[in-house]
Amino acid sequence: MDELARLTALAAETPRLFDLSGKVALVVGGTKGLGQGMALALAQAGADVCIAGRGPAGLDDTAAAVSLLGRRGLAYAADATDERQVEAMVARVLGELDQIDILVNSQGVVALHPVAQFPLDDWQQVMDVNLKSVFLCCKHVGRHMLERSYGKIINISSVRAFQGRAGDAAYAPSKGALNQLTRSLAIEWGPQGINVNGIAPVFTRTAMAASALDDPKVRAWVLGRIPMGRVGEIADLFGPVVFLASDACGYVNGHTLPVDGGWLGA
Repeated sequence: MDELARLTALAAETPRLFDLSGKVALVVGGTKGLGQGMALALAQAGADVCIAGRGPAGLDDTAAAVSLLGRRGLAYAADATDERQVEAMVARVLGELDQIDILVNSQGVVALHPVAQFPLDDWQQVMDVNLKSVFLCCKHVGRHMLERSYGKIINISSVRAFQGRAGDAAYAPSKGALNQLTRSLAIEWGPQGINVNGIAPVFTRTAMAASALDDPKVRAWVLGRIPMGRVGEIADLFGPVVFLASDACGYVNGHTLPVDGGWLGA
């Protein structure tokens, strides 16, 4: 077979690379906002999906929506900052869905205060939810992936991971550390068949961002920084998460993909 024929044959396989049929995804923080949207995108691409979150709100509804797409949908309530609860969650998913091919860590909280008045409890909560829980989920899901020599891990970061901001002594540092965790895991686990990547959204229209974006001054500042002239939408993450969850990203590892309308380039 000559080179052109070989490349033509490989190119014919491109659509199949994005097909998630037969895969199982665990989306932590999938009860609302970005996580909920990405769970549905993964299901639409063919994956069975377990949605995990702290409480019942949104869990069953999202799992039911996955089922309506013709996939197996599972809801599981757990506090991902508690290692024993994470272990139990992983065991439940494996018991009911047999495997975990894709892990999406979409859990996150924000606290903004002047540094000199920043309550330690608020700072610690941000670190626990945004970093510790991701480490725990990667640790315990990663064990299963290592046994199978296959897995796709996607950690949801932020453009704030790349930039400081006054009053942001917790969220931005937590996401910066998350980027480094993503790189470290990619280096350690990449040789064993596991891709670990991240997505860094800009300000996106979600309930968590509403308080900021509803402020005219903040909204004007945000829009002034985004070359594409609009804030992010949840659907902007659908293509990136499916790509990073699929075999199309087989040679992409340790990368955090900005989905920011050009924010970081401006």
